[in-house]
Amino acid sequence: MSGEESVATHGNDEPSWRTRFGYEQPYDGQADAIETAIETGAEGGYLVMEGACGTGKTMAALTAAGTLLRETDRYDNVLVVTPVKQQRRQFIDDLRTINAGLDDPLSGLALVGKPTLCPYERAGALDRGTQDACEDLRENTASLVAHDGGGDVWWDSARAGELVSEARTDADSWRTLDDNLSTAGHTAPYPTARPTAPESLSESDQSYCPFEADWYAREKSVPVAFDDDENHVVTTDELLAGAVPRGTCPHRAMGTLLDDADVVVGNYNHLFDPRTRALTDGVVDDRTFVIVDEAHRLEGRVRDLLSDRIGIQSLRRARNDVSHLSTLAGQSREHREEVATQLASYEVGTDELQRASEFFDDAIDWLDRRVERYLADEYGDLDRAAEEGRLPENVEIPLRDPETDETDAFSEWANEQYSSGFCKSLHTIGAAVADALDSLDPQRSTVCGDVGRIVTRWWTRDHASYFREITLSRTDRERVEGWERHYTAGLVCYDCLPAEDLRERFSDLGGGVLMSATLEPMDVLRECIGLDRLVETTDDESDDRERPIATRTYDLAYPEANRASWIVDAPAFTARNRGPPSEESEVRETYAYALRELARSPGNVLVCMPSYREAAWAHDRLADAVAKPVLLDEPSSDEATEELKQDFFAGDGKVLVTSTRGTLTEGVDYDGEKLSACAVVGVPLVNVASPRIRAVRRAYGSAFGDEHAFEYALTVPAVRRARQAIGRVIRGPEEVGVRALVDERYTPDAPRSVYEYLPPAERDEWRTMTPMFLDSQLERFWDDHERPNQ
Repeated sequence: MSGEESVATHGNDEPSWRTRFGYEQPYDGQADAIETAIETGAEGGYLVMEGACGTGKTMAALTAAGTLLRETDRYDNVLVVTPVKQQRRQFIDDLRTINAGLDDPLSGLALVGKPTLCPYERAGALDRGTQDACEDLRENTASLVAHDGGGDVWWDSARAGELVSEARTDADSWRTLDDNLSTAGHTAPYPTARPTAPESLSESDQSYCPFEADWYAREKSVPVAFDDDENHVVTTDELLAGAVPRGTCPHRAMGTLLDDADVVVGNYNHLFDPRTRALTDGVVDDRTFVIVDEAHRLEGRVRDLLSDRIGIQSLRRARNDVSHLSTLAGQSREHREEVATQLASYEVGTDELQRASEFFDDAIDWLDRRVERYLADEYGDLDRAAEEGRLPENVEIPLRDPETDETDAFSEWANEQYSSGFCKSLHTIGAAVADALDSLDPQRSTVCGDVGRIVTRWWTRDHASYFREITLSRTDRERVEGWERHYTAGLVCYDCLPAEDLRERFSDLGGGVLMSATLEPMDVLRECIGLDRLVETTDDESDDRERPIATRTYDLAYPEANRASWIVDAPAFTARNRGPPSEESEVRETYAYALRELARSPGNVLVCMPSYREAAWAHDRLADAVAKPVLLDEPSSDEATEELKQDFFAGDGKVLVTSTRGTLTEGVDYDGEKLSACAVVGVPLVNVASPRIRAVRRAYGSAFGDEHAFEYALTVPAVRRARQAIGRVIRGPEEVGVRALVDERYTPDAPRSVYEYLPPAERDEWRTMTPMFLDSQLERFWDDHERPNQ
């Protein structure tokens, strides 16, 4: 088959995709992106596309996806994943734009988590986490409406209807005295308090979810449809409006619609997280066309999703789960027999409960001693160190040499004490305990199943790609003794090399588009995210073929005259060169001068430093050097960051100093006059001395060659970070601004130059100058352009 023959043109020679393109004319390069995505996708391949802001990546990807979905027989649906909420909204808006021009619109669904849709959570009526509370209420409800028909369990809609009637507030019910639950302007037919089952259905006061019961009463249909939205895209607003007043579960409505959606918009978790994928795995397969947005984040995000952490408190709770079941089993012969029966279904004996309890006890003691010894050696008296401000926020305690593929210390201890086979069996033991407790003590929230599963993965994962360590996070708990007054601890199995996991995932899908404003160098990206050597598996393994991978780079489409792009040739801003912030140095003075000149640029100026520590230094130097207000971004809550951002946008020009690795340099749209200049100082490498990063570098060296280890693992991601930050300035055709990369390493001939990692077309635009010319060049640029608010 020639994929392009089946989808390329109509009778008038106009490309068929034009009927699904949401605007009159495509941008430069946009038509090429659409046609390349269609051609590659029709052959089961992937388009990897870098496009600067304004190149129309979102519309191009959706247009190609819709064309492949409707005009070929290769795909059943489209899954869009993006880690940025703003981009999620853009996909929804563009899909609605496409649908507005179609007689047969694409049904779209935006996925969100349970907390966003749960009426009780939204009303503040849950006393614990949504996930745990929801699962308990769902299980209670399911048990009340289940009917055992000779071994086959089915759901009795009449029973479910009785539960719904019991919960409703109406003229004949005492519940009319209660306030009905209300959220997002919609009122449910139930009170805010969770109801309990009537005696006719339960012998105990068993709470249940009436929204869940209504879903069963409807026989798993829902009162929400794609045409509830004018342009056939169902989002949180439509789910709440359609489900809450009718008393059914909005999250169940979303899950039900998922089966029939043409285009699903979610986040990375819905594609890559084994826990969240439970929602989407039923509809995402080799007939799914995937659009991965912000693909420069793939390695880091998937690495985090596939890494495991077991906190010391989780180990204690898992031990308590096992001990509690043993206690229940000892209360009566009936309990003992019931526990034995439950465990037997997992081929677990009651003697293994004692062994598991002992393991968790010993593991807690081992972890406690290891942390205590390490902190004593490093910081001495912890209380005094805390008073003196000497305790870091985060600590890594490696359990093996990061640069050697060897067994970690915890595994060695456990193998000696318990054997590898027993440790691997903890997944089964934990699941058996959780299942038994669910029957004997349904109100108890257990963790032993999750902990057992993670412990098992600890033993089954290799030591080259996964790095084991203890991590400590700073806390302050006055009533706790010892090191736990100052830190919380956890065992971490860190995924150093996500390429194989990504390759496997992409192999399972039909094809797609991966896109971002910063993907170059493409050859490095293809290797690091597993797209090289991607094959399509057939029944005849000898006939497996390599799947096509196309790459495209589309440059910034807006007028070059509207922007100044400068590389400021200052000594490399490295720790060795600049010294600590508390000490003066010639290098720091050079940068203080350069930043002062750039900060005086009219309008809002964003200064991006390699770390928050250096951001604090730059803030202090600028605060007394420029007339406009200087704001400092620090690690904080989402609410505090949003408040800072809005302060920056309001009123006349300001300076905002942040870390290039922070949240304000990616996924934030500084459109209009929100930003007129951005300076990126240094190359934002992560802490190369960190044990975890050393392990990552080692893993990349093993996979891609030692000569590429530092480049692939550290340098390329750092330059992409810098390019993301600098890309905040120009977001539209009328916008004007200054972009400055401040560090000699951005020049082509400097030691450890990163110039080659800038796309070729971009390199031609950047002009190199020394700091002393900044003043005159800024003045000249703004003399030729309308100055923003000072």
